[in-house]
Amino acid sequence: MRASLRQRMIEVCQRKIAQKGEGVGVSFYAFFANRNDDPELLMEAATWWIQTQRLDHFEKARKIIALVEAMK
Repeated sequence: MRASLRQRMIEVCQRKIAQKGEGVGVSFYAFFANRNDDPELLMEAATWWIQTQRLDHFEKARKIIALVEAMK
């Protein structure tokens, strides 16, 4: 997964935690605008989320941060 996507995922998860608390859940759609302006990047995130990690639709933001940071 490209570094820019990993960074975006961490930033979004941290922002969601700051806004809604430690137990907040996110889906991979949280990392994108409401319109599909970068289908390749969306598919990259979806592939990592669904096929590589086998995550549920919603997962705890802390879990996503830990998974992404383990990739570095």
